[in-house]
Amino acid sequence: MLDVAVADTANRAAGAAPAAVVDSRSGQWSPSSWRSRPVRQMPPYEDAARLSDVESRLRGFPPLVFAGEARELRRQLGEVAAGRGFLLQGGDCAESFAEFHPDNIRDTLRVLLQMAVVLNFAAGMPVVKVGRVAGQFAKPRSSDTERVGGVELPSYRGDIVNALDFSPEARRPDPERQIQAYSQAAATLNLLRAFTGGGYAALTRVHDWYLDFIGRSAQGERYRDMADRISEALAFMAACGVSEESAPQIAQTKLYTSHEALLLGFEEAMTRTDSTSGGFYNTAGHMVWIGDRTRNLDGAHVEYARGIANPLGIKAGPSVSADELLRLCDALDPRNEAGRLTVIARMGRDGVEKHLPPLIRATRREGRQVVWTCDPMHGNTVGSSSGLKTRPFGRIMGEIEGFFAVHRAEGTHPGGLHVEMTGQAVTECTGGTGAVTDASLSTRYRTHCDPRLNAEQSLEVAFLLAENLKAARRPSRESA
Repeated sequence: MLDVAVADTANRAAGAAPAAVVDSRSGQWSPSSWRSRPVRQMPPYEDAARLSDVESRLRGFPPLVFAGEARELRRQLGEVAAGRGFLLQGGDCAESFAEFHPDNIRDTLRVLLQMAVVLNFAAGMPVVKVGRVAGQFAKPRSSDTERVGGVELPSYRGDIVNALDFSPEARRPDPERQIQAYSQAAATLNLLRAFTGGGYAALTRVHDWYLDFIGRSAQGERYRDMADRISEALAFMAACGVSEESAPQIAQTKLYTSHEALLLGFEEAMTRTDSTSGGFYNTAGHMVWIGDRTRNLDGAHVEYARGIANPLGIKAGPSVSADELLRLCDALDPRNEAGRLTVIARMGRDGVEKHLPPLIRATRREGRQVVWTCDPMHGNTVGSSSGLKTRPFGRIMGEIEGFFAVHRAEGTHPGGLHVEMTGQAVTECTGGTGAVTDASLSTRYRTHCDPRLNAEQSLEVAFLLAENLKAARRPSRESA
């Protein structure tokens, strides 16, 4: 059953926006009310009529995800907020049209499954899996323009907006790219649903999730040893009568999708009324987040996000104050519902132990039920001797360890990890057991925007997380 109101279908097909919702606490809201607010990080389109036509067509397209799925994710995130789960959120920095291939989708899924099973098995905690996938096409930029030599052009803002090639034609924002992004997201979701529901993600296939280059690494050996123990446990359970038939959780898993809700015209066009609850849902992804550059309280992105019922994320960098975070909580989650808000801390290795505690203390003082996750990527980007951007693996691990140390000191739950990663054998982040160096960065530097962890580095992160989660759970078990 599609969780979309039939009464709105004709209006969407005709190009009309869904009807407004009136919120007595904060005034009138509609999917288009963001248009009256200050806008940041939005591209200037030359042809307004063409942009409007694209958005009208999108309003008539089927939803990519459904409200019931978003509600289930929100319920699971409520468990994470209560300390009874862990959120693993990962995927591409920016999905691209050029690298759209079923093998790339499969390999990223494999690494997410490997990371999740390491956390689940080693830390003994349910893992909620959310991909930066099937919608992560738009990227915020620190500057509106980019200069190469004596030529200055608009910055690349993701394939949904313009192209990476440095030419006037490629960098011109093109509304038609939104149609291609929708089509690629739909195909990606179709493949992911087949993998996660059709047996590929079954625990009995835990040995089949190897990538060749991981299998020869130190992390591959650790994973193989753990997979052997899981297989032994499953064999014992089968002997006791517990099998895929009697316990479907063994045979399939659920992967939710997420992206930054940055290109608001696209997000508005994909916002629909749920026939079950009457609320508005963004049907382009189960979860969306507001970036560190667009979280201004009076801005368009906060205005849009406050009216949709999806789980929301807020990126919180060193510049966010405790007061600002509380006001964002008031605006986005006035009912203080567990699972509604995830605060994604991106402080950098050198800032996490200074900037994170005041935020945790403020939300705890106000009784806020938020999920705390660590983004160890965005605050640790540096230049390399080769001129390429990179993220040193030691800095990434340092921020993760600092994040856990803060939560241990505050007595709160370190609820999740948010990483940019890929299943490809890229060389974009230096360090790790694979020993990627500045000199070897250009060997397989394939990102369209920011450096990503490769599969081996992602597994190394998972094992570190598992150790920290196990240590974090030990005091509560001993006190019990």
